[in-house]
Amino acid sequence: MNLNYVSRSENLVEVRNVLVSTADKSGLDEFIPALLEINPDVNFYSTGGTFSLLTQILGERAASRLHRVSDYTGQPEMQGGLVKTLDFKIYLGLLSESFNEDHARDLERTGGIRFDMTIVNLYPFRETIGRNDATLENARANIDIGGPCMLRASAKNFLRVAVVCDPMDYSGILSQVRTNQGCTSLEQRFRLARKAFQHTADYDMTIASYLEKINPKQGLDLYSISESP
Repeated sequence: MNLNYVSRSENLVEVRNVLVSTADKSGLDEFIPALLEINPDVNFYSTGGTFSLLTQILGERAASRLHRVSDYTGQPEMQGGLVKTLDFKIYLGLLSESFNEDHARDLERTGGIRFDMTIVNLYPFRETIGRNDATLENARANIDIGGPCMLRASAKNFLRVAVVCDPMDYSGILSQVRTNQGCTSLEQRFRLARKAFQHTADYDMTIASYLEKINPKQGLDLYSISESP
């Protein structure tokens, strides 16, 4: 197995391209304009309901600063939003390293960009299964796939990408980005990565624990079973 080891990293990385896809949209109305105030040239890439909200938040500035992920990737979203961000160009932008010439050539070849920050939080699985009327299908529909993938990819590349999974961190992140003239620091990115990995670990453990409690003979009764392939 070939692994990509890195021996060189930047400390300060300017926030220029931000990937935004959130279930919990609280605080975006303050966080997004503040990022744009710090760096008027920042670009936001978003999906679905988050894109619609950012269009309202940014107003006239949305025309030049906000982009649909589907326009960037060239692929429309799958019906039901099942596939929106699982695309080579997205992960090339999240995982590419600053001083890797091969990665730079891949970006040039595909017309890709490097993402400097991801703002991602996950479908409300825990809240869904906590409802009295929750079913296995409610739970299944609220298992996030793209979100954990983006969080993990961004956290793995903390050398360059700031991963933001908790709206409670918005204020502190803005404070440090202002102090660093529009940049995140390596230490800040490392701390955010550590939190993101804990977040996805807790999320997966909640799903696993829930499914472990489901009796298949009872839980699967809600589906109309087809015997044909």
